[in-house]
Amino acid sequence: MKRIAVLTSGGDAPGMNAAIRSVVRVGIEAKMDVYGVNRGYAGLVGGSFVQLRARDVSGILEKGGSFLQSARCPEFKTEEGQMKALHMLRENGIEGLVVIGGNGSQTGSYALSKRGFPVVGIASTIDNDLYGSDITIGVDTALNVILEAIDRLKITASSHERAFVIEVMGRDCGYLALMAGIAGGAEAVIIPEVETDPELVAGEIRSAYERGKNHALVVVAEGAKYNATKLATYFSDNHERLGFELRVTILGHVQRGGTPSAFDRILASRLGEAAVEALADGEIGVLVGLANDRIVRTPLEVVNSRKKSLDPRVVKLATVLAK
Repeated sequence: MKRIAVLTSGGDAPGMNAAIRSVVRVGIEAKMDVYGVNRGYAGLVGGSFVQLRARDVSGILEKGGSFLQSARCPEFKTEEGQMKALHMLRENGIEGLVVIGGNGSQTGSYALSKRGFPVVGIASTIDNDLYGSDITIGVDTALNVILEAIDRLKITASSHERAFVIEVMGRDCGYLALMAGIAGGAEAVIIPEVETDPELVAGEIRSAYERGKNHALVVVAEGAKYNATKLATYFSDNHERLGFELRVTILGHVQRGGTPSAFDRILASRLGEAAVEALADGEIGVLVGLANDRIVRTPLEVVNSRKKSLDPRVVKLATVLAK
């Protein structure tokens, strides 16, 4: 394989640039020409290719976001769009493609793989909901951003003896909320995987004050049935009975934009190397990820057909530590 391309797709994740850099430099070391695709699948359909040399990816290692940018592309979800993308790849002489992204992105890479094009995916999403990798690029940085916010909010909460709820990203996966709750010492964690009764949350907060705490913090995943807004509304509607309200902080996209941590830079660099090696080995139609601190290759068919679950022991631990 002499000419490959790399693109980033879906939501940006800190460390994507480190992965691009690794793909480019490892590819060049393997005597390949490496091309970047601007704006993800939209650029693929539109034929936006640019050759990348070693110096072109200098100075991007420490930057968040994606050097190649990302964009939504409804057209690529159609058969016509996918055929157009394949035409562009072949017209530009591309023999293999590396796709850096999460669930939606790897659904796209699987679609191209099923049509016979050599594709390797790199696990990259702050949600950590992608099957085939224990932890994905961007998760560690996002957790550190969340933890900094929690630590700051606890100071204000303690000063005013208030109860705060902080909502974090994660789509339908509660990983970020769960780990942030444990690391941040939350009194309660609400995740999509475990149904939560607002009355029980109120009980946990009340119990915290009875134990002598002068603040209470609830971490909520955005995909939970009772997200931050709905939870706060419930407490407000029942204020007379419950006796207190919740102050809401929704972190939103600030979690995506952090400078990538050392862990994310190293993980991205390892996965970038692994993706190029997979293409060189002819093992295509796979996702490269990290499992038990080893780089693994998981068929894209498996990645797209299975749902990643949380470790029930960690869920239990969060409950125990909150008391």
